Amino acid sequence: MDFETFAIYKWILKAFVAVYLVTHTFDITMAIFEMGQNVVQQSAGIITGTTSLDFAAVIGDVSTQLEAMELGELFGLLVETMLLKLTMPILSFCIMLVLVGRMIEIYIYCSIGAIPFATMTNREWGQMGNNYLRGLVALGLQGFFIMICVAIYAVLIGQITTGGSIHVAIWQCAGYTVLLCFSLFKTGAVSRSIFNAH
Repeated sequence: MDFETFAIYKWILKAFVAVYLVTHTFDITMAIFEMGQNVVQQSAGIITGTTSLDFAAVIGDVSTQLEAMELGELFGLLVETMLLKLTMPILSFCIMLVLVGRMIEIYIYCSIGAIPFATMTNREWGQMGNNYLRGLVALGLQGFFIMICVAIYAVLIGQITTGGSIHVAIWQCAGYTVLLCFSLFKTGAVSRSIFNAH
């Protein structure tokens, strides 16, 4: 008789916790994202840098260098700049996709949160809720990893020194931008792997 009473109390407690989690799903998810936003805001004060590049300081007098170039080298420079003029907007679009995709992922996580929270008190299905929480924390802190990538990009851009070659400065800037784009695409996977979210 004592065992049956304990089972009833245990069932009532599990039902209470499940109902509480489901009714407060939005509050819990918003608390996790506010924690992530707080980390990002605090890191914004520490991580400083600018991504603007003063080509006059890096390259020197461009017009003098262009006048000193032969026709073939000028044509090569024209091809390089036209290629970069086409690829840079594509890279900018890819970077924007990462940021917009993260926002869409946040909305999806928030909209479906009640289902994983409802499973947390069940022994067999509880892993779904635990994994959802890990994924939620990983998504919340992905913004911090994005900030780190942008800070590293700012440092790399600020250290471009070419010894006066326009070609080297152009390709270094393009290479660092490709690296930023690749790194931003990896922030989600890095964040999930840190928190062991599947």
